[in-house]
Amino acid sequence: MMKKHAVLIGVVIGLILMGVAIGLYPGGTMFDETTVGFSWSRNFISNLFGARALNGAPNPAMIWAYAGMLLFPCCYALFFVHMAGKIPVKNAGIILKYLGLANVVFTFLTVTRYHDLMLIISTSLFWTCIVIITVYILKTKLHWFKFLCIICVLLFYYGVYLWGTSNWDLLPTIQKVNFATSTLLILALEYFTKAEDFANVH
Repeated sequence: MMKKHAVLIGVVIGLILMGVAIGLYPGGTMFDETTVGFSWSRNFISNLFGARALNGAPNPAMIWAYAGMLLFPCCYALFFVHMAGKIPVKNAGIILKYLGLANVVFTFLTVTRYHDLMLIISTSLFWTCIVIITVYILKTKLHWFKFLCIICVLLFYYGVYLWGTSNWDLLPTIQKVNFATSTLLILALEYFTKAEDFANVH
């Protein structure tokens, strides 16, 4: 049972840990350092990881945030391994496995002084895996999943566009929408796809 539902269990625990972190965050945003608590539309998730909150107070959310965010890539890596087993194209499976595992390593390294660089690398690895899966989903008869995959990828690139154009007003919200939709997509693919769905994919 644990093995069958490991991805779901890990995601749920990660969400609980992140929920605790959000509840403990003292306050402050890049727009206003005097705010109290975590703002869903003004704080980035990364604000939870500082030793001090943006309002200057000690940040008790940090340890909970790191625990949650380090658990997610482990769950995602397990999912990518499962998807690699469903897709009959050997090279694609190998790429999914190893990029998923590499994502875990680089996410762990975000706790170092190279946080920004490691975050960029881990995000790139994660979304490369999602794009690969999307390519093969588009070759199947899983029409609903085609729609979900395309929506997730478009939202991600919209977030990249907002970041590139320094649109800080919308970016915190899109970051969370991105996280939510990609996680829901992963859980849906984990439970509602099987190897037979990819039997004619090449």
